[in-house]
Amino acid sequence: MRKILLPLLFISVLPFSSCKDDADAPTQQTTLYFPPTNSSAWETVTAQELGWNTAAVPQLLDYLEDNNTRAFILLKDGKIVMEHYFGAVASGAPFTASSNWYWASAGKTLTAFMVGKAQEDGLLTIADKTSKYLGNGWSSLTPAQEDKITIRHHLTMTTGLNDGVPDNHCSDASCLTYLAPPGTRWAYHNGPYNLLTDVVAAASGKTFNSYFDSQLKNKIGMDGNWTTIGNDYVYISTARSMARFGLLVLNKGKWGTTTVLNDQAYITDMLTPSQNLNQSYGYLWWLNGQPSYMVPTLQRTFAGSASPDAPSDMVAAIGKNGQLINIVPSQNLILIRMGENPDNSDVSLEFQNELWKKINPIIQ
Repeated sequence: MRKILLPLLFISVLPFSSCKDDADAPTQQTTLYFPPTNSSAWETVTAQELGWNTAAVPQLLDYLEDNNTRAFILLKDGKIVMEHYFGAVASGAPFTASSNWYWASAGKTLTAFMVGKAQEDGLLTIADKTSKYLGNGWSSLTPAQEDKITIRHHLTMTTGLNDGVPDNHCSDASCLTYLAPPGTRWAYHNGPYNLLTDVVAAASGKTFNSYFDSQLKNKIGMDGNWTTIGNDYVYISTARSMARFGLLVLNKGKWGTTTVLNDQAYITDMLTPSQNLNQSYGYLWWLNGQPSYMVPTLQRTFAGSASPDAPSDMVAAIGKNGQLINIVPSQNLILIRMGENPDNSDVSLEFQNELWKKINPIIQ
């Protein structure tokens, strides 16, 4: 890939750890590169320069193409090492760096970030009850039951609302029915999640789009927009915008010297186990390397790491049909994958793990 020459923006960072105990985190500072916010230019580094095993790259690319991938990006220290596009858009034109694609549930992590920003701005606290912002009757619960559900329960998928309704993406009051006390049951339930954008909008006095654009998107040079697909509010953008957000999170809410989210306690909580029911789930982020994990639709706990072949400190945004942001703080790696359905699952943990089986021979 041709190397792009441009003025560079670097910052020294100490990457976060996905565990509360940072004993195993790197002790040396590492330089991260941040692409300019007003340009499409992005510095690159080759796999050869990094000393990676380039002989294993074709197998990775074949796997990506065979599994309906449209975009794949791998960043090291903020620079692009690999960037590949496959297939075509609906019009038949080739899928390229300027093509847009939906994040699906990977966009939940954008919402989690914005809830933290709203809290930092003094607009809400995650301990607030949901009805403070949505009013009474946002669900089919009694007022007493409803008042026990907080914003934090939405962030952690522990509202106790029944995810077994005919459409668990529906956020109408008639779809939100009682099943268990909040905080006692983990269930991957999109309906209650969808209400978080309404909470942020009510707290900020702006549309969620407007608040998002001014407080996140414009500050780091993202493109894209939020749109309604069925009952879900979904973000659509280029793969590079996905990579920008991953880089922001890797650097703990700072874009170079610009602070986007300064609340380090919230960022830590967002990226560490948020409850004891599903230890591999933070605030709408999936966490690797934990003792156990749960998956959507099943009330069962599985022992071990959610993606055992991926780095143990990896945190992940995961969306339907294999939309992925994987962040590995210990190695300053960010992986982006956009595409069509590789495995028929809402949360593609198995596909993610298989992908890392192909990446490990390259980077190790």
